[in-house]
Amino acid sequence: MTLRELNGLDEMLQTLDVLQELYPSLTPENYLADLKEMLPNNRYGQVAVFDGDTCVGVSGFWIGTKLWCGKYLEIDNLVVSAKVRSKGVGKMIFDYLAEKAKQEECSMVSLDSYTSNFKAHKFFYNEGFAPKGFHFINILDAEKIR
Repeated sequence: MTLRELNGLDEMLQTLDVLQELYPSLTPENYLADLKEMLPNNRYGQVAVFDGDTCVGVSGFWIGTKLWCGKYLEIDNLVVSAKVRSKGVGKMIFDYLAEKAKQEECSMVSLDSYTSNFKAHKFFYNEGFAPKGFHFINILDAEKIR
């Protein structure tokens, strides 16, 4: 298996099948529209793990700055295909993004996780992550939420 940072829309669109394991309602049209809005920001990127030509894991990431922590890297939508879970794909992605955060001189790496995703929480703890607070949301349009 190989990991690489994806460059541009065409490469990122190849990850749709894996993302649909987490978001079954994500259509090709929605994904294309979302990426077109996210990419011009140029602080968004993706890394993916491939088994041959097949994407088996993907994560988006954002590099941002906040007053309380300075520059940080946020892991966004880490998804590993069910057929290769517990085979080191998530670890490959985490290690790559941790190194990227160091190269970018970030103070920390952060991520959000659904409160019910206990298997992922165990993995995150094993990777040195710990909860710092709550991520509160106020849904304004439930039909737009995947």
